Amino acid sequence: QEFVTVLVRDPRIQKEDSWHSYIDYEIFIHTNSICFTRKTSCVRRRYREFVWLRQRLQSNAVLIQLPELPSRTPFFNMNNPNHVDHRRQGLQEFLEKILQDALLLSDSRLHLFLQTQLSPEDMEACVSGLTKFSVADAILSFASLNRRFPIEDEEEKKGKNDADSDSESSSSGLGPSDDSISCGCKASPASEES
Repeated sequence: QEFVTVLVRDPRIQKEDSWHSYIDYEIFIHTNSICFTRKTSCVRRRYREFVWLRQRLQSNAVLIQLPELPSRTPFFNMNNPNHVDHRRQGLQEFLEKILQDALLLSDSRLHLFLQTQLSPEDMEACVSGLTKFSVADAILSFASLNRRFPIEDEEEKKGKNDADSDSESSSSGLGPSDDSISCGCKASPASEES
C-alpha cells in the first residue's frame, strides 16, 4: 500500500539582512508513492512560500476546498517557542491534508515545492516550460546535490541504469542555493521504519 510521510520540523531563524529575519522549516518526505520522483527528500521553506503554494494550488483546483494555513498573526514572535511550534504543527497538518488529494498530487508545483529548493518564481518558470530543465530534472538535480539518505543510496546501487547516470550531471544549469547546501537534513528513525 502506498504511503507518504511528511514531517515539518527543525524551525530555524534565518537573517535576511541586519533588520529582517524569518523562520524556515525543514520539510522531510518519505514515500513509496509512484507520484513522487524521489522517494526521500528534504528541503527548507518559509511561511510565505507555503502561502504561495496554497494560492497556486487553489487557482489550479478551483473546485477543491484547500485546508487553511496557520493564520498570519501580527503578534507572532519568532523567539517564542510556543508560537513557532504552533505554526510548525499547522504547516504539517496543511501538507498532510494536501498530500491525501490525488488531484493536488498531480500539480507539478507541489512536487517542486517539496523536493527542490527552487524559489516560487523559478518553480513557476519550470512548470510553464520556460526553463532548460523539466520538473523531474529539477528534482533529480537537487537530490544529487543533497544526497544524505542511505536508503536511497542503497536503492540506487540495486537499480542503477543508464538513465540514472544522465541525471547525475549538473548540466541542467541548476546550482544549489546557499540554504539548500546548509539544509542539514537527516532521515528520522521513525520514517525509516515505514
